[in-house]
Amino acid sequence: MPNAKKTEQDHIAQTRIAMLGAAMAHVCFDGWSAQTFDMSVVDSGVDIGLAHQAFPRGAIDMALAYHRAGDQVMLDELASRDLSDLRFRDRIALAVKLRLQASDQEAVRRGMTLFALPQNAGDGAQALWGTVDAIWNALGDTSEDVNWYTKRGTLSAVYSATVLFWLGDTSDDKADTWAFLDRRIDNVMQFEKAKSNLSESVIGKGLAKVFGPVRKPQTSPPSDLPGYVRR
Repeated sequence: MPNAKKTEQDHIAQTRIAMLGAAMAHVCFDGWSAQTFDMSVVDSGVDIGLAHQAFPRGAIDMALAYHRAGDQVMLDELASRDLSDLRFRDRIALAVKLRLQASDQEAVRRGMTLFALPQNAGDGAQALWGTVDAIWNALGDTSEDVNWYTKRGTLSAVYSATVLFWLGDTSDDKADTWAFLDRRIDNVMQFEKAKSNLSESVIGKGLAKVFGPVRKPQTSPPSDLPGYVRR
């Protein structure tokens, strides 16, 4: 049976994969920059027109694609494992650990520098939210309304703090990072236990008066880019 003819979207997807693979040799020196974008075009040999279609805003779109590729690696790893014997807090810890292990430290460090710029802060926040949303969805979260937001907001704080610790961790196999992550999750579990003693109906009514009905938003699935996230 002959191969199906590739569409323009197929070519764009292949261009993204090739350029991200080529970018890893340059990000540690030049960051997610115009220089890295240009060198990725040269090294991968892709068509310059397709390169700009794949990453319309250049380096920042490359950094975002790299981040989403890491999300996909994490999701694939979670899907391949039997989590039934794990406590839920341990499933969350595993998801965060897998997400960090899917990443190159210097590429993440350079990405954080890029997203710290005021003009890129919104993109960085969306990328973080996409990661924690992917984790909750992969673990079977079906919450609605206010709980949907609070779960993701709480995990965003845990994930962000853990990333910062991980970037400076020099311990063997990142043992200090995983211990730090466990402590952060334990803190959250203690908070959730205390919160459960409050009347959700009272809290919900109060929030409804301020914000009105809250609904679970539509979210986009992670990128289908494969794992061009490790060196």
